[in-house]
Amino acid sequence: MYQTEYIGYAAGIITTLAFLPQAVRIVRTRQTRDISLLWAFAMNLGIMLWLFYGIEKNDLPIVAANSITLILLIIILYCKVRYK
Repeated sequence: MYQTEYIGYAAGIITTLAFLPQAVRIVRTRQTRDISLLWAFAMNLGIMLWLFYGIEKNDLPIVAANSITLILLIIILYCKVRYK
């Protein structure tokens, strides 16, 4: 594994984990008032595009990080719509 792959995995882990506290808080409190619906849609679209890009490039760090991030963002978006 090349050093750049380690950097990719580290970046993926850090940025993915950044969404975890927000997703957990929303699921626990059912409060989504401060989350912008436009932000949630835009982030989901952007992460999906990154995921497709990673698949096309066969880049495992990008695919892994964005797959997990997409799941967290879908949870946030679902809660935003459901608990509005």
